[in-house]
Amino acid sequence: MRAIAYTRSGGPEVLELVERPVPEPGPGEVRVRVYYSGVNPTDWKAREAAGPGRPLKFASVVPNQDGSGVVDKAGSGTSLEPGQRVWLWEAAWQRADGTAQEYVVLPERQAVPLPDQAGLTLGASLGIPAMTAHRCLTLGDGVPDRLTPGALEGRTVLVQGGAGAVGNAAIQLARWAGARVITTVSSTPKARLASAAGAHETVNYREHDAAALIRTLAPDGVDTVVEVAPAANAQLDRAVIARHATVAIYANDGGDELALPARELLSSNSRWQFVLVYTMPDAAKLAAVAAIRAAVADGALQAGEHAGLPLHVFPLAATSDAHEAVREGTVGKVLVDVSA
Repeated sequence: MRAIAYTRSGGPEVLELVERPVPEPGPGEVRVRVYYSGVNPTDWKAREAAGPGRPLKFASVVPNQDGSGVVDKAGSGTSLEPGQRVWLWEAAWQRADGTAQEYVVLPERQAVPLPDQAGLTLGASLGIPAMTAHRCLTLGDGVPDRLTPGALEGRTVLVQGGAGAVGNAAIQLARWAGARVITTVSSTPKARLASAAGAHETVNYREHDAAALIRTLAPDGVDTVVEVAPAANAQLDRAVIARHATVAIYANDGGDELALPARELLSSNSRWQFVLVYTMPDAAKLAAVAAIRAAVADGALQAGEHAGLPLHVFPLAATSDAHEAVREGTVGKVLVDVSA
């Protein structure tokens, strides 16, 4: 089978198209014929590691955590059957085999059935972005661990950077759960994408006093902030949060150093929490998967321009270009067509 692999850390040039044997599933595992592989920032960051030429944990690594495809063979003790369409998550976490290959073997729980109306491109767009968004939305006081319709009724969510993949998933999941959603964007085209995803209000922080406008839209403050750039947005977040709010930080766009005034925030009883899917509690992962599956079945999670998430598809041999597209901040979701 064809696969993209690398044997040393470094830039996109270390990714090579190779031939590998088709793997066999063991007990509790399924083999999936991969159709689409989803690319996330952590995929190219893991490949670069601490610098070029660094030793790898495995002799050869196939990148990419997310994907979609069809179950090809099931090991003993599994309930999935050949022919079932599935979406994949965390394929490459602490493993050598990600989704940038024609077949991948995974524990059954990491292959989630897709309903008939959900396309395989949507399936490959879920995984890390949607699980990250779910975790960010379920960290507040009084919020259930798993989102359902109405779970966020009466709450206001601010999504910083609503045109990104995580921001898009956060908007869609928050709307599905009944929240009022405000999002910040940097341009009119990005505002259109955030609105298509379902944001009630968009705030262009380059054209307006974002804090003042958000406070006008939400006089009592926002209950949850889904934060992509904590260092750059710390002052804005402090200005708009309600008491007992949660600022869920899932990335470090704009810098690593985050300074917060303790005295001011003590009185707010606010929570500032960091989020990384790979190391979050196992129960939180399973709750996210269950909620995402339900939202997809309800048609509440979608992908494509109409849902505010343009798709950019590369052939398998151009996986290096796909990684670079993500690194350069391409707006939307970058996928690899493994069959092309």
